[in-house]
Amino acid sequence: MTIERIGAERTGAGGQNLPFSPATRAGDFVFISGQVAMNDRGEIEPGGIEAQTKRTMENVIAVLAKADCTLEDLAKVNVWLDDPRDFWTFNRVYATYFPNGAPARSTVRSQLMVDAKIEIDVTAYKPLG
Repeated sequence: MTIERIGAERTGAGGQNLPFSPATRAGDFVFISGQVAMNDRGEIEPGGIEAQTKRTMENVIAVLAKADCTLEDLAKVNVWLDDPRDFWTFNRVYATYFPNGAPARSTVRSQLMVDAKIEIDVTAYKPLG
């Protein structure tokens, strides 16, 4: 089995190279690196947990697409919230992305490495060929 790195090299604030791939395929599993609410301008989406959850989920969807996957292929989701008071609003927005049932999920409170309210990483299962 080979491991395939998916996605272009990424840069962060100030053009710093980020030492990870947006996605990695290992056999039938696709692992998406943690996504935050980074918008097209390279800035964290303003507007609180609702706006940041939407942007983060859209970023997850975009990276999944690079690996020829969709939300329907998700087996597991990991969520980090910087403020536990945001849990119910996050949960409400998150649920709208899974009208046919959601994958397994863990949600924890953690201080994030960037000034974001949420980070999400996912594992998808999409058999090759």
